[in-house]
Amino acid sequence: MKPAHRWSFWLRAAMAALLGAVAAIGLAPFHIWGATLVSLVLLSGLFLTAETRVRAAWVGWAYATGYFGHALLWIVEPFLVDPDRHAWMAPFALVLMAGGMALFWAPAFWFARRPGAGRGAQAWLLVLALSLAEIARGYVLTGFPWAGLAQIWVDSPAAQLLSLIGPYGLGALTLAATLPLGAGLVSGPGWRGLPRLLAPAALFGIAAIACAALRPEVSPSGKTVRLTQPNAPQHQKWDPRYAPVFFERLVGYTAAEPRPDLIVWPETSLPVWLENAAPAFGVIADAAQGAPVVLGIQRSADMRIYNSLVYLDEEGRQAGLYDKHHLVPFGEYVPFGDLMARFGLYGFAATTGQGFSAGPGAAVLRLGELGLALPLICYEAVFPQDVRAAPERPALLLQITNDAWFGTRSGPYQHLAQAQMRAIEQGVPMVRSANTGVSAMIDPLGRITAAVALGEAGFADAALPDPLPPTLYSRLGDGPVLFALIVLIALMSRRARPPAR
Repeated sequence: MKPAHRWSFWLRAAMAALLGAVAAIGLAPFHIWGATLVSLVLLSGLFLTAETRVRAAWVGWAYATGYFGHALLWIVEPFLVDPDRHAWMAPFALVLMAGGMALFWAPAFWFARRPGAGRGAQAWLLVLALSLAEIARGYVLTGFPWAGLAQIWVDSPAAQLLSLIGPYGLGALTLAATLPLGAGLVSGPGWRGLPRLLAPAALFGIAAIACAALRPEVSPSGKTVRLTQPNAPQHQKWDPRYAPVFFERLVGYTAAEPRPDLIVWPETSLPVWLENAAPAFGVIADAAQGAPVVLGIQRSADMRIYNSLVYLDEEGRQAGLYDKHHLVPFGEYVPFGDLMARFGLYGFAATTGQGFSAGPGAAVLRLGELGLALPLICYEAVFPQDVRAAPERPALLLQITNDAWFGTRSGPYQHLAQAQMRAIEQGVPMVRSANTGVSAMIDPLGRITAAVALGEAGFADAALPDPLPPTLYSRLGDGPVLFALIVLIALMSRRARPPAR
């Protein structure tokens, strides 16, 4: 590579990474979605002026690394809970996660930079290929759809499109409204071509406004749910000196008058194992005075351990149990740990209690007069496919979580935003209780109607809305968007072939 070309390559990669970092400002807690849109328009220019397909792939990888690096800054927080032992790992974890997520984007850029195809065709190919890459990121290797482009719209009218086309469809529309515009600016079409370039963005805006204007009314169920939040920092949560303090806080919140129809404690809120929890359940039942309680707890069975949710009925008896089934790789278990045990490496095997074991899958619990609830423990609310996997349509989504792992900056707010998206997609309210922020009642339109703020200890009694009729996305899922992308890519690829000599 010639020196001038080398400098050009590194400058382009640095610009792409910077633009990616800017794009992440559209996510919570900033919600400056305009920065994301401008960044994507400029990205299109960098992509289309790359000299080769390989350099185009590098542009995509650099942009995505900058984007995910900024969006996932919270991922260093778990390593700072015990900094003397783990802080040195934090930079490696962030770089590897951001660079690994970017590997889904790079092939899309390589594929779309078709030799002989016009710039407009290449830009549209990138829209389609990048949308397909995002679906793959949400499913492959258990998936990790965090920081999807649709998340920038969570507090805007465009979020209501989630009920029709889901997060991947909304992400594809975001790309369609920006990348072709960048291609037009690079080509210099002049003022006459400007309406054609702005047409996708205008149609997107019209669709978003129309969908928001036509959204149905939300009706109250007449039931009240108490959201509790002990504000337990992760470094104190399991400390024998502090665990009783957090337990007593929750008991005090549970005993407060007036009586709600349901009380929700957060993930792993009981500092004892389920098999030893009878005395604690008695204390909780006395405090609840006839109100049912949902709480998070750990349990063990046959040398395996589970991250679980328990439902205590009006009598304080265990009337329901759910085991988390979508676990965090390397956080709750080590992939292939059980396989390694066959070769004598038992230190990573879930079968011997080294990490959590997955439950059987999505399930609903009947919560008395409140009806069916779909339990989601922490990370599970990130996955739209996990919510759609419910065997029956629930009356509410029930997320218990421990967002102390995500720190106090962007992570808890991004997690909350994804909970709001799941409510819109299904047209079902979300009840969310966190060890520390943000605990919230989210209505079926994704609006937060009651909350306990990040870093605060307390509780909120929130009116539970009724669910809306089933949404189009809840019925069809990601299949239609995936099918449309594949068909359009096939058609565009054929059209973008260079003419035969």
